[in-house]
Amino acid sequence: MTLQQFRDSLVRDEPPRHLNFALAGLWWDAKGDWNRAHESAQQDEGPAGAWVHAYLHRKEGDSSNAGYWYRRADKTPPDSSLEQEWLHITESLLS
Repeated sequence: MTLQQFRDSLVRDEPPRHLNFALAGLWWDAKGDWNRAHESAQQDEGPAGAWVHAYLHRKEGDSSNAGYWYRRADKTPPDSSLEQEWLHITESLLS
């Protein structure tokens, strides 16, 4: 799936079935549903889920919790905007 296809799918009510939990979390976040995004990211116990989880807690404003999840994902907390981080994570997980 390309980034454009991912974005185009946002008109739907549910994420595409083939998305993994981390990408589905980003999908729900793009739809403005933080709770569903968080629930989805929590279901992925690997590095991808931890990365999305970190981003979501950064977005929430919980920097200490975000820091924990960035460490679990083996990522450095970014200096970029939330929009840029969302794009970077999404592109990375789609590739």
